[in-house]
Amino acid sequence: MDAKEGDTVEIEGEKYPLTRERELWKSGILCTPKVVSFWVVEKFRELASEGQSIVIAGSPRTLSEGEEVIPILEDLYGKENITIFEIKLRAEQSLWRNSHRRICSLFRHPIIYNEGTKNLTVCPLDGSKLLRREGLDDVETIKVRLKEYEERTEPLLGFMANRGFEINVVNGEQGIENVHEDIMKAIK
Repeated sequence: MDAKEGDTVEIEGEKYPLTRERELWKSGILCTPKVVSFWVVEKFRELASEGQSIVIAGSPRTLSEGEEVIPILEDLYGKENITIFEIKLRAEQSLWRNSHRRICSLFRHPIIYNEGTKNLTVCPLDGSKLLRREGLDDVETIKVRLKEYEERTEPLLGFMANRGFEINVVNGEQGIENVHEDIMKAIK
């Protein structure tokens, strides 16, 4: 999130400093729900108007975001076309995975840490340098994100279930290819 001092986003007459949003994000605390909802709804409407489908990972993240975003998604795409997944992963496993991951410096996609990737220094897809996100993927920041998930994201699952959505639970402890396979089975 690139933001310069003085950059703001105005929502319903209120200004939100983007440098503050960036600091929240860097500390592991979820960004202001009103700001996130504003951005994602804007993008959802744009994609829907172009006839594009979407896959969303990590949004909405709070109950207030869900209350604002889910009805709009239902309107844009139809409730019957929305599939929701909860990928279950123990906190210890999440800490380990996130503190060891690296990202591609060009496209910013993560490189999963395992025996086959642990010695890589460049992205196998595009040859750009692999980076560790200093601060963001430190154990203490990840612990903050896990607490945020427990307190602010988990209640969202109940909200979606109350709206009549089935929550497809996937075992996140298994390998990424098996997680993908389980998700694809549930979509079909």
